[in-house]
Amino acid sequence: MSRTRSAEWSWLTFLTLTIVEIWAAHACVFFCHEYAHSFTAWALGWKINPLALDYAQPSLAVLLLQFGINQNVDEVALFASGHGAQAAIIAAAGAVLGNALVSYPLSRLGYARAQRNNSPGWAMFAYWVCVASVGNFIDYVPIRTFTLEGDMGSLQRGLGWSPWTVMIVLGIPTLIALVYFLFRIGPSTVRWLFPGSPAKRAVVVMLTAFALFGFYGAAGWFEGGPISHVMSFISVCVVFPGMALVGGLLAIRRSRSTEAS
Repeated sequence: MSRTRSAEWSWLTFLTLTIVEIWAAHACVFFCHEYAHSFTAWALGWKINPLALDYAQPSLAVLLLQFGINQNVDEVALFASGHGAQAAIIAAAGAVLGNALVSYPLSRLGYARAQRNNSPGWAMFAYWVCVASVGNFIDYVPIRTFTLEGDMGSLQRGLGWSPWTVMIVLGIPTLIALVYFLFRIGPSTVRWLFPGSPAKRAVVVMLTAFALFGFYGAAGWFEGGPISHVMSFISVCVVFPGMALVGGLLAIRRSRSTEAS
């Protein structure tokens, strides 16, 4: 990614770079999440090779979205042997270690460095890594919290927690991260990247809303019980279009008011 100013990007360059970076950011954050599970299981003595994920059969869905790839940890054996607490630690490691402690802070450090070096292409990639990290927070808490399946189910069973306990312990930091992203990270990023292009700002804002609430927010449709399904429906059908519309209009309005002043 060159150091050409983002203001000079053609629409073709902008859209191509955006699509490629969103895909790459999702893949980076996804594997960071899964390897956090795997390395934690290895550190606790439940895996011989921490790099041995279940990589699934090659397909377009696997290539584009990594569907079917998982941590390859035998949680049944963990619970059967009375090591439920360790199963809970492994389950929580994806979001807590992989995303909250690795991919999210690295995205902010990467953005700061790219900004100092006046490299908008890398800055935008760091932004999308941040989006994917926050999206991973959302798709676990609250979307898949009220379920006995998957990582959230293992966390609750292993620690003897209720879904409401998970909502408090993990939901509060998730809410803080989301609010900070929506009101600080997102607006400041689009202002710096596209100082004179309201339309490009609006596109980034709407794609961000889709990623957070349309893509990651849809996780409850594929995993979880009735409450997860309802939360995903609200996220995809209510929150996503609302945030996309309001955010896009605000991005255009703020850009025009800045130009006028």
